[in-house]
Amino acid sequence: MAGLRLGPLLRYADGSSATVWVEASRPCTAEVRCADGARGTARTFQVAGHHYALVPVEGLTPGTSTPYDVFLDGAHVWPLPDSSFPPSVIHTPDADGTVRVAFGSCRWAAPPADDHDPVGPDALDTLASRIARDPKGERPDVLVLLGDQVYADEVSDTTRRWLSARRDLREPPGSEVADYEEYTRLYYESWLDPEIRWLLSTVPSCMIFDDHDVIDDWNTSAAWLADMRDTPWWRERLLSGLMSYWVHQHLGNLSPAELAADPLYLAVRDTPDGTDELRAFASRADADPACVRWSYRRDFGRVRLLMVDSRAARVLDEQNRAMLDPGEADWLRTEALADPGSYDHLLIGTSLPWLLPHLIHDAESWDAALCRGERGPRWAGFGEKLRRAADLEHWAAFPESFEQLADLIAEVGSGDGAPASVLVLSGDVHHAYVAEPNWRTGQPSSRVLQLTCSPVHNSIPAYIRLGFRFGWSAVARGLGRRLARHGRCPRPSVKWRKKGGPWFGNQLMTLTLHGRSARLRLEQARADGTLKTVEESPLTPS
Repeated sequence: MAGLRLGPLLRYADGSSATVWVEASRPCTAEVRCADGARGTARTFQVAGHHYALVPVEGLTPGTSTPYDVFLDGAHVWPLPDSSFPPSVIHTPDADGTVRVAFGSCRWAAPPADDHDPVGPDALDTLASRIARDPKGERPDVLVLLGDQVYADEVSDTTRRWLSARRDLREPPGSEVADYEEYTRLYYESWLDPEIRWLLSTVPSCMIFDDHDVIDDWNTSAAWLADMRDTPWWRERLLSGLMSYWVHQHLGNLSPAELAADPLYLAVRDTPDGTDELRAFASRADADPACVRWSYRRDFGRVRLLMVDSRAARVLDEQNRAMLDPGEADWLRTEALADPGSYDHLLIGTSLPWLLPHLIHDAESWDAALCRGERGPRWAGFGEKLRRAADLEHWAAFPESFEQLADLIAEVGSGDGAPASVLVLSGDVHHAYVAEPNWRTGQPSSRVLQLTCSPVHNSIPAYIRLGFRFGWSAVARGLGRRLARHGRCPRPSVKWRKKGGPWFGNQLMTLTLHGRSARLRLEQARADGTLKTVEESPLTPS
């Protein structure tokens, strides 16, 4: 008899359809049955001895919330028989109704030992508890997770003990994960947390990777990548990371129609064991990142989300350095400009902030100039060492890409049919802030903001907090301008100012979008199990 090993996760959901992801203990047929009669079935597919299904559910009624159950080979497996949580539901918002988007990044999933959590209360756990207490109250229509869903290079003590029973941790990569099976352990640790398991079963989610999903500072530079490829364990780590991401995160980002047209998904499903197919795909992605697109588009009524891969799609050659390869950049431009006037809000999800504290931005653009040789080979060597030591690899470290994104946002936000807002959603930097750009020429009519929210569950040393605060100061701006002059860096086409923050703690931001109005709320997890609102403000007129 098949058992439910992981899930269910409610992933895609629109006005009439949804997908539900599960992992079973053996090959079987997974079925989702909704209280209103909607249902769907899917046969499991196999990868590395694990059995998964992504069940498409059709025939849902817009604007309703319907409880659902999961069956494996006809046996009821969800909800769990002893569950204290309310029934999991599939909520399908009205096409023209209010859309609530909760977002954040960086969730270290280690369970607390003896009830003490070293990094403080988990914001997602706390959100789950609040929804469970009032199932008919406010809840997100979608949860956008902007990277570092798992930490392949920073495992918990529990996982370290599990790894040590499996292999010799004195051999590289030591206590970091090494292969696909060890990646599955990270997802079990994260998604079997009772609150998280229930939350992900009842709130749809969109996901994209960041560096820790593979390794810290993944794809920082060409020199970094060459060094990693010289290590004996890197290839297996990368391929396993991409394979596990495709299974656990990427597939659920796609609509039923996109899944039905995806040749890799069809190939993996049509073979008794899809491991070789998926591994070959990951190998192609490693050899030529431009042959794979991890980015995707989601529409929620008149809200458009473009989730951008700002990790694997990079061009790392120092003389042609880009955050997005040409195909990826063309995709972003095409999707942002498609059907002008058809959406009221454009959300650009990128794990790495576009707008940073001024000193950090200038330091990254200066370092990029050094690394490409503006000040000679000795400075270039210094720049590479500094880049790796200080994590200088955000949009500012790819100056041409920074400008291209600025130009695209200005174009989207100008002229007839411009949306009310263009909002860049990011995480990564373990604090939250709001920044507003102003173009030196041609200010767009849309409200444009950088909204950064991180971490969901992690910490940041006190000295780095001070650094982020200082980075916004007038003194820091002056220091940054000196660095930019030394690197012969051109002046950015936009200037920006901090509108809110920085805020530190385990936190989530929520956008409430209705018509052309947008409102932002920032909530932080408290030790008493509640989420406290620390900022709430309108972004556009009601």
